[in-house]
Amino acid sequence: MKYLTLRLVLILAWTSLTPAWGAAPAATARTMTPAPPQLNAKAWVLIDAATGSIISSQNGDEHLPPASLTKLMTVYVATREIQAGQITSEDLVTVSENAWRTGGSRMFLDPGSTVSVHDLLRGVVIDSGNDASVALAEHIAGSEDAFVGLMNATAKKLGLNNTHFMNPTGLPAPEHYSSANDMAKLARSIINDESAYYSLYAQKHFTWNSIRQSNRNLLLWRDPNVDGLKTGHTEAAGYCMVASAVMENKRLISAVFGSSSSNSRAQDTQKLLAYGFRFYDTQTYEQGGRVLTSTAIWKGMERTIAVGLLDDLTLTLPKNQNRKVETRLRIDTPLLAPITIGTVIGTFDLYEGDQRLASRPLVALGAVEQGSWWTRGWDTVHLFFVGLFQGWASAEGSNK
Repeated sequence: MKYLTLRLVLILAWTSLTPAWGAAPAATARTMTPAPPQLNAKAWVLIDAATGSIISSQNGDEHLPPASLTKLMTVYVATREIQAGQITSEDLVTVSENAWRTGGSRMFLDPGSTVSVHDLLRGVVIDSGNDASVALAEHIAGSEDAFVGLMNATAKKLGLNNTHFMNPTGLPAPEHYSSANDMAKLARSIINDESAYYSLYAQKHFTWNSIRQSNRNLLLWRDPNVDGLKTGHTEAAGYCMVASAVMENKRLISAVFGSSSSNSRAQDTQKLLAYGFRFYDTQTYEQGGRVLTSTAIWKGMERTIAVGLLDDLTLTLPKNQNRKVETRLRIDTPLLAPITIGTVIGTFDLYEGDQRLASRPLVALGAVEQGSWWTRGWDTVHLFFVGLFQGWASAEGSNK
């Protein structure tokens, strides 16, 4: 009897731990997203370039020395000046003694020589030349200090709230800092705003003054999907890298601060990018400008108005083939003319089950002018009685 009892206990224990025959374990009912990789760095972030959404972040807003990642802003300011017509890429720049004497990594400019802006840009991006950075800054603003003012003004405009520059090179200086999140945002602006110059960041070599130097971004050799951006290193900053890659028409951007070696920062970056491409997807769930519905409008020349979103609703979310989304519209009532195109008249929410994935303003996709005095008067009376009826109904309901 005791053997029969023990056998029965074992059977009951086994059935309590095992799902019913033919049923999938709960963990496999939907795709699970693993935790992001752990890196040998002080701070990092991974974002989707299309949406700016953060996929993974660790100490992303911490103030840290950016080293030569600073030069991303130096080049961004320079290319914006070209786009604005303030300078041209063919301008010849006379190299000052101040630029020539700047220490650290170099393009190997000669004092008093002339160099085109285009070659200086290559010297900054590929060689990480501090001499080229100073020469470019002096040409654009007259002095390093004035150029730094442009850098900080641009940082403020881009919303880089954890960044402050003291020079155009990234050489150590008090109060010269940035963050992983800010550098990823800056890279996104470079890609979106300065696409005509983005190919500079993929170039592997540059020769100046008979000296051939290689781009320090090791991933340009290791990963064909990587096409930029910049590395940096000082003793205080450690080894840093901002990189971007494209796979299946999806672009990701990573920023890594404070890795232990040049090889480690490359490995850390590759881990982040691989994680994002493998487990996340970017999808447009609603198109901007498409009519979602029409709603009544009062006191206008028209009786209805079309509503929708101003821009595309694109989200970066963990991959899930079984995701089912639901849209919910809330329209402010009553809508009174006049209404212009783009006027916010409600809210568009996107839900997955009980989880709200996104919320966007619902806007008027057309304009409606005020109607005649007769229309306005009639609608005023109509709305008065509607409001009066609703008040009675509410009072009656509360008395029940």
